[in-house]
Amino acid sequence: MNKTLLTALLTALLTASTLVIPTVSSHAQNTGKPVLSFPVISDIHIQAPQPKSLQKFAAALQDLHSASPAADALIINGDLTDGEPADYQKLKETLQSNPHPPRVYYTIGNHEFFKAWHNKNRARSAATFPNGETERASIARFLSLTGEKSVYHAKVIKGYTFVFLGSEQYRQSNPGNLEDAYLSKKQLDWLEQTLVKASQTGKPIFVFLHQPLPYTVSGTHTCCTNNRAVVQHEALKDILNRFPEAILFTGHTHWELKLPQTFVQDNFTMVNTSSVAQPWTDNGQPGGGTPVKGEASEGLVVNVYTNKVEIKGRSFTKKQWIPGAQFTVPILQ
Repeated sequence: MNKTLLTALLTALLTASTLVIPTVSSHAQNTGKPVLSFPVISDIHIQAPQPKSLQKFAAALQDLHSASPAADALIINGDLTDGEPADYQKLKETLQSNPHPPRVYYTIGNHEFFKAWHNKNRARSAATFPNGETERASIARFLSLTGEKSVYHAKVIKGYTFVFLGSEQYRQSNPGNLEDAYLSKKQLDWLEQTLVKASQTGKPIFVFLHQPLPYTVSGTHTCCTNNRAVVQHEALKDILNRFPEAILFTGHTHWELKLPQTFVQDNFTMVNTSSVAQPWTDNGQPGGGTPVKGEASEGLVVNVYTNKVEIKGRSFTKKQWIPGAQFTVPILQ
């Protein structure tokens, strides 16, 4: 780290730590209307041959419009498709035919690389992996949807910084990557610099990555081989630990929002985003997990006030807020 960046980082930390309190609270009162509002959903798993995936996504968009009609943006936090061109086309068509906020942002999930598992007939063919598919092609298909130049980038909405991270590799580069996010040193250095700059505003910083950090939110004790999920998880957590105003939203595990570890706070805040396509539950057991029985589809609505960030779990099938998934991060004035 160069001297200029180190100085900026220390200054930002001293400033930010006096403005954002990383703790759960139900006592911060609303101060009028939100200054910023955005839903966060993930794991929509659009598959062109499966109409139910399209129906659930459409139902989520419609319910979110009813629950939060003035939302400023929609975040879809990975596992959008199974990587096939037809899936992306159905995703775009569903968005076009249903109400949604004016801005839509995406992160890349592990399923965006799944075309590598399919043969020319779209049948799963692990024996012939990667079936002519390259990581570059998978990423290019994702970037064609987003209009971005990279899987990681930042946006500023109404003065608040949104940071989008994403895997730059899959199993073709290294079979040991498994389904985990691979974040290059270049991406991690960029993240650090972006957080330093954003923290100088004294406002919360919203960070999005499909895969979660290990042993944090619901499902991360059992979801992945070695429970890793992010190859460079130690480096990522080390960076985020320096920014108490950071709120990291992750998907991947699918675990339902009413579970105790949906919302976790360490030196920064972490939030699980469940799944639109198929939430999972722990069934009250210490290990493992199974799909929620019956129809289920979930996501979050985030409302930002001058004195707090309010995070509300929403059931799209029941069209109601989830009582056990209402969280607040106070902002000290």
